[in-house]
Amino acid sequence: MSGGRLEAVHVVAGVISDAAGRVLLTQRPAGGHLAGLWELPGGKLEPGEGRAAGLARELREELGIAVEAAEPLIRVRHRYPEREVLLDVWEVRRWSGTPRGLEGQPLRWVAREDLAGTDLPPADRPVVQALRLPDLMLITPEPGSDPGAFLSGLERALARGVGLVQLRAKALDGRSLVALARAARALCHGHGARLVMNADPALAEEAGADGVHLTEARLRALDGRPLPEPHLVGASCHDASSLAHAVAIGADYAVLSPVRPTPSHPQAAPLGWARFEALVAGLPLPVYALGGIGPEDLAAARAAGARGVAAIRALWGGA
Repeated sequence: MSGGRLEAVHVVAGVISDAAGRVLLTQRPAGGHLAGLWELPGGKLEPGEGRAAGLARELREELGIAVEAAEPLIRVRHRYPEREVLLDVWEVRRWSGTPRGLEGQPLRWVAREDLAGTDLPPADRPVVQALRLPDLMLITPEPGSDPGAFLSGLERALARGVGLVQLRAKALDGRSLVALARAARALCHGHGARLVMNADPALAEEAGADGVHLTEARLRALDGRPLPEPHLVGASCHDASSLAHAVAIGADYAVLSPVRPTPSHPQAAPLGWARFEALVAGLPLPVYALGGIGPEDLAAARAAGARGVAAIRALWGGA
């Protein structure tokens, strides 16, 4: 106990996927906490146990599988009436063995797009959103005067594996922006990616974009989601209060910056990975790291609690 408050129960859980991309869930036993709900397999860390070691032990004891490679996905702090939980979720990249319910628990494979409609504990909901998001978000540079060259650059970035594109075009008027967004959306969808617009939410809706990305000023002016689901709503954040406001309005993700010094904002003090990790620890929201980083920093970002990496120059296909 610290300051009269019980410490959160630290639970490690694994996202285990089959060849079709379905996620393995287990059912909680009758008569206990959250009885009958489906959840990611895992359990409590033992005192002094490392996170990765605890995950491997839990999945071996619960399912009879051996974890060969795993990386952090998201850590969510959630308060239930009877306890507070820190849900520490890892993506299991490689494993061996055949999952079995060694504790008598039913198992179920669920398609990722169906997870949101499954009876999951409340703490698992941000995990579902994290699983809907890719590792890499491209923030586009200004399109300039040649839309064709801009779209060619975008296509090159998409071919390199970018899964989410934030279209930034501050210099364009509304009509030109909508036209460009429609063309960019078609390219994104052709590569299995999604497009969000850093613009007025009404323009994003008019363009048929997959969602909107809010500047910090737009975020702070809102008291709720500007677009309904299944639109994505993201937000630019730079401190704890803006992150908290993104959670409060029901945003689907945030971008936190700058991690390192960046030429685009030379006056901004960089957070560094330690401060980044402290700001996102336990936050019920997937967060992308931005600022002086690129895809080569993905492992460091995930280790610090980020869902992935956002970048302009490091991901732009025209570079």
